[in-house]
Amino acid sequence: MVEAFVLIQTEVGRAEIVAKQLAGLPGVLSSEAVTGPYDVIVRAGAPTLAELTSAVVPTVQQVAGITRTLTCPIAGAMV
Repeated sequence: MVEAFVLIQTEVGRAEIVAKQLAGLPGVLSSEAVTGPYDVIVRAGAPTLAELTSAVVPTVQQVAGITRTLTCPIAGAMV
C-alpha cells in the first residue's frame, strides 16, 4: 500500500467540519484538525501511487471548505 499525508488549508472556522467529512471518504486512513500553517492533516492510502493520485487525492480536494492541499507521499510506504 502507498500512503501519503495530505496537508490541508481550509476556510476560516471550517477545520473541524472538513476533518469530519474527510474521515468518511474511501482511502482516508485518518483525518485530524490541527493548529499551525495547516488546518487538517489526512493520512491517505491506496494500493498504488497511481490510484492514490488519481482517485483518493482528488476526492479529498473536492470537499467543500478546502482552499489548498499539499500531498506528501510517505517514503517508506512507497517501497
